[in-house]
Amino acid sequence: MTLSVAGPRFPGLTHRLDGWVAGWRRIGAQARFYAKTLGAMWEALVYYRGETLRMIAQMGLGTGALAMIGGTVGIVGFLTLTAGSLVTIQGYSSLSDIGVEALTGFVSAYVNGRIVTPLTAVISLSATIGAGTTAQLGAMRINEEIDALEVMGIRSVAYLASTRVIAGVIVVIPLYCIAVWMSFTSARFATTVYYGQATGIYDHYFSTFLQPSDILWSLFQAVLMGFVVMLVHTYYGFTASGGPAGVGEAVGRAVRTSLIAAVFVILFASLAIYGQSGNFQFSGA
Repeated sequence: MTLSVAGPRFPGLTHRLDGWVAGWRRIGAQARFYAKTLGAMWEALVYYRGETLRMIAQMGLGTGALAMIGGTVGIVGFLTLTAGSLVTIQGYSSLSDIGVEALTGFVSAYVNGRIVTPLTAVISLSATIGAGTTAQLGAMRINEEIDALEVMGIRSVAYLASTRVIAGVIVVIPLYCIAVWMSFTSARFATTVYYGQATGIYDHYFSTFLQPSDILWSLFQAVLMGFVVMLVHTYYGFTASGGPAGVGEAVGRAVRTSLIAAVFVILFASLAIYGQSGNFQFSGA
């Protein structure tokens, strides 16, 4: 008696399960790469200090045409300046409708410090430093330069990925300080110069509701976002394939993934820091 093997009764379900399995494998591969990159940071600091310093200079000031506008510093500063001005425009217009436009300084201190500046900074970081990192590593992978480094005995993950993660985290600290300063300065300028509000009124409500702890926690979130963004972009650049078109796809996927991951970082970090109360003190003291 001959038995025949029947095909799958549910081909759609089988295909879907295969997709889920492949997705979990990709997540596992990313987690393994992230662990390897973080574990190799000490090697980057000990053996590849020169490359780390070069990456810090390149990410902060830019190279080529990007250096003409101040590199990443100029881009982050311009974006946060615009975002701070938009907060002022919307805040002053909305508050003036109910006769409390004097609280525009409160809106700037509360919204810019906690929400707008972190989100604007992570977009700038992903679109400039992150995308450039993915493109560089992807081009090296396509041209087999990474394989050549491994043949020469150079630890490719430590030399290429860990150095860039360290440089990105270090660069994000002064960049974020500039971003906060630009957002606050643009909000004050727009309120006092364009709308004509007295500087004393704006400064009073701004200093009353601005808590120094909010700025420190915001900087902590920026450092976390720097870790996430650089890890994601180094992975997609390190594993790029398919020629120049594949490098472009890797950059797009890296930007999309890093933005989603960074928003989740901000969400959960904000919940952990501020909780349900929001750490908000409504008082004039």
